Amino acid sequence: MKNLLLFLLLLLPCCRLLAQGTPPAGHVVVTYLDSKLLRGNPGGENPRRRVSVYLPAGYDANSRQRYPVLYYLHGFTWNDSLIFNQDGLTALLDQAIAAGQIRPIIVVVPNEQTKYGGSWYANSATNGPWADFTARELPALIDRQFRTLAKPGSRGIAGHSMGGGGTLRLALAYPGTWAAAYALSPALVGPHPTYLPGPAVPQVLGATLATAVPGGHAGLSTVAVARAFSPNPKARPFGADIPDSVGADSLSRRDEALSRWVQATPTYQLPTHTASLRQLRALAFDWGAQDEVRHIPPTCRTFSEWLSAFGIRHTAEEYEGTHGSRIMGRDGRMFQQVLPFFDKHLDFN
Repeated sequence: MKNLLLFLLLLLPCCRLLAQGTPPAGHVVVTYLDSKLLRGNPGGENPRRRVSVYLPAGYDANSRQRYPVLYYLHGFTWNDSLIFNQDGLTALLDQAIAAGQIRPIIVVVPNEQTKYGGSWYANSATNGPWADFTARELPALIDRQFRTLAKPGSRGIAGHSMGGGGTLRLALAYPGTWAAAYALSPALVGPHPTYLPGPAVPQVLGATLATAVPGGHAGLSTVAVARAFSPNPKARPFGADIPDSVGADSLSRRDEALSRWVQATPTYQLPTHTASLRQLRALAFDWGAQDEVRHIPPTCRTFSEWLSAFGIRHTAEEYEGTHGSRIMGRDGRMFQQVLPFFDKHLDFN
């Protein structure tokens, strides 16, 4: 009997450690939205969109509790399923809530991967109105289907890369929709000589089949950005006007299509949208100093300078890292910066 009691006493600390290492588990629900806005788009994009929704532990146990919502926008060629399964966002959210980094929250990731890699969260005459879908139609669906705190003060937006750029554009374009916005390694924030993946342009211009994009990842990126920002449903084969200046040293030597790309950037839009950002409780963005997407560090620095010039309060941070090396994981930006940011700036009741 004494030996049994001694064994149980020795086992008790181990049980406590085990319990501490296994936080209460939330779960992901997959739903679909048959978008009225995207229906009939000339680019042939599927209007039936998958949406993955993280529900925190305890969501099913308390039918009266409502939660704030964080909308997270994925990057180019990525999707909602990869965010939760490959990037490990489900476990990260469980750990962050258990560690007190953020209170229980609903996290929504729409699948905006398109035929050519991504919507860029933009309204397009070819692809359809993806910005309106993300900022208007999607929140309405989420507020109907889940127990949200359905008010702007309880709604945040964040994203990485393509999703980071989308976060900034949607924060500018849809005032009164979000309380706070955080962009990670945001792409296409402003003009820069490396803005266009030039070497792929001749191959893209020579393409004859919509189903065969030449030039690898750079070619695919060129087509996706063109369909988002310089759409032309009548242009063949991709439904977009492709910038045809290659190797230019300055934007002044680029053509009209590229000027439309520039006009879609947050830096270009800022002077006429300062009131939108002033409605936010908080705005933040960060980027890795060694980001291999070369335009991101300088354009983020410039955007921060412009924000300061216009008197827009914000947090901008450059850290040691690459495009995706310090995003997820307990030591990553999501756990250490992004989630505490929204815990501070969203209403949880």
